[in-house]
Amino acid sequence: MRGPGEWWRRKSMPQKVETYTRWSFHFLALSEVVAIGLSSYGRVGPRLATVLFLMVLAHAVVGVATASRALDWICGRRAQPVRQLWLLGAVTAVLAVLAIALVEHGPGGDDVDAAALGVFVGMQGFGVGVLTLGVRRTRVVALVGGFAAGAGLVSFAVGTPWRGALVTACVLLGVGAFIAFTAVLSVWLLNLVFALDEAKETRARLAVAEERLRFGRDLHDVMGRNLAVIALKSELAVQLARRGRPEAVEQMIEAQRIAQESQREVRDVVRGYREVALEVELAGARGVLAAAGISAKVTGGTTGLPSEVQSALGWVVREATTNVLRHGDAKKVAVTVLMSEGRVVLTVENDGVTEGTGSPAAADAPAGTGGSGLAGLRERLLAVGGTLEAGAAGKGLFRLTAEVPLPAAGAETAREVAS
Repeated sequence: MRGPGEWWRRKSMPQKVETYTRWSFHFLALSEVVAIGLSSYGRVGPRLATVLFLMVLAHAVVGVATASRALDWICGRRAQPVRQLWLLGAVTAVLAVLAIALVEHGPGGDDVDAAALGVFVGMQGFGVGVLTLGVRRTRVVALVGGFAAGAGLVSFAVGTPWRGALVTACVLLGVGAFIAFTAVLSVWLLNLVFALDEAKETRARLAVAEERLRFGRDLHDVMGRNLAVIALKSELAVQLARRGRPEAVEQMIEAQRIAQESQREVRDVVRGYREVALEVELAGARGVLAAAGISAKVTGGTTGLPSEVQSALGWVVREATTNVLRHGDAKKVAVTVLMSEGRVVLTVENDGVTEGTGSPAAADAPAGTGGSGLAGLRERLLAVGGTLEAGAAGKGLFRLTAEVPLPAAGAETAREVAS
C-alpha cells in the first residue's frame, strides 16, 4: 500500500504546485467555516448560530466547487466556468443580504450585530477571492471594487448610517483586496511553474534539433563538394567516351577515387558523431544540471581510459543527464568514476524519481523493458564487454551503474595514473 509520502514524490514539480494551490483554496473554504460559521456559537442563541453556520457552510461548498473548476480552467483542462462564477456571485450576494438584514431586522443586540456583520463581510471577502480565480486579471480590480461598493450600498439601504456603510465598504475592500491578491499570486506562481516545465521540455527538444543540424551541416560540407566533383567528372567522362577518347577511363578512375574518399570521410563524420569523450560529457552534464538548478557532484578521473571505453561511458552520462532533466524531479545528482582491478565503474545517482518504475530513465518505456534509452545504453556497453544496472537505491533515490572492463594496455595505464 502506497503512503502519502510516496504519492507526493511520484508527482512532478508542476503537479506538486498545482496540488498545493488547489488544497490551499480548499483550506481557505474550511477556514471560512471555522472562523466565521463556528464563531457564532457562544455569542448568539443556538438557533440563530445554526442559521448563520449553515449559510456560511453552503457558501463554502459552492466556493470549493467553483475554485476547483476555475483551477482546471487555469491549467487548460476545461473552458472558463462562467455559470459557476455567476452562481457563486449570486449565492454570495443573496446570503450577504440575508446576513446584513439580521443587523437591522433581527433580534438585536451587539453580539447578534457583530456575528451578522462578520458573516456579511467574511462571505463576500472569501467569495471575491474565489471569483478572482475564474476571471481575467484585468477584471480583478473591478470585481473587488464592485463588491465593496455593493456592500456599502446594501448596508445603507437596509438602514445602516452612511458612516457605518462606508466603514463596511472599506473593510470589505481591504479584506477582498488581500484575498484577491493572494489568489492572483497563487495563479501567477502556478502558471510560472508550468511555463518553466514547458521551457525545460523545449530546451531538450532544441538540443536534439541542434545536434541534428550539426550533423547535417557536417555531412553537407563533406558530401556537397565531392558529389559536385563526381558529377562533373562523370559528365566529362561521358563526353570523352562519346568521342572515343581514352581519357574517359582516367576521368572515371578519378571519380571512383573521389567516391571512395567520400565514403571514408562520411565514416569519419559518423564516427565523430557517435563517439564522445567522457571528460567532455562530465563537464557538459555538470553545466547543464547547474543551469537547471540541480546540484551536481562529479568525483573520479578519466585519464588513461581507452577511447572506446570513454565513448561508451560518455553516452551513459549523456543519457542519464537527459533523463534527469526530462523525466525526474531531482535536486542532487552524484557522478562517480572509479577504476580498479582492470575495470572502470561509472555511477550516476539522483534523488528524483517518477511514477511507475521510479526511474527517470524508464519513464517512456513499456513495463518491464527498462526504457528505450537504457536498452540503447546496454547495447553500446555490450559492444565493449560492459554491463548496465539501473534501479531504486533507497527512499527517493535512483542509481544507474555502468561497468566496463579495461583492455590490458588501458588497465596498465589506468593503474599508473592512479598510483
